[in-house]
Amino acid sequence: MLTRSLLLAATPLMLAFGAAAQAAPKCQFLQPIGGNGVTPIVAKSVSRGKLIGRPNWNTDFIVDQPYTSFKFFFTANSGDPGAQYPVSGFMKFSDGSNLQVINETMNPPIGTGRMFGPFPAIPGKQASQMNFKVGNSNDPGALGFSYRISVQGCTGI
Repeated sequence: MLTRSLLLAATPLMLAFGAAAQAAPKCQFLQPIGGNGVTPIVAKSVSRGKLIGRPNWNTDFIVDQPYTSFKFFFTANSGDPGAQYPVSGFMKFSDGSNLQVINETMNPPIGTGRMFGPFPAIPGKQASQMNFKVGNSNDPGALGFSYRISVQGCTGI
């Protein structure tokens, strides 16, 4: 009888612990720097290099609070079967340093999405921005390739 009473008394604690241990991280989209504030999803196209200036293949997303991890999302809106696109992602920190977390070459089919991460926050570093870059392909047919990118910051386990 005593064992049954202890088990019944401990059940709420076990349920609470189990629920906490299985709680999914809470993620929210980060806003792109220079965005319109309406959507955290950025749409871009690969363009030919410019004679004066540089094409803007980089997109920075502002980190406005501490997060435990980050996820980068990429979706192809158009495609070229033979084109390869360099994709890179960086965590940027308030001390001016950065850490590359993505360095891949992709040939994504139209409408195909990909999540990179989650990448854990770096202990002792304050993230200030997440940088996503989809570079130009060496294939001239790749010009005009369009894509969507976004980044999420997550808290919790």
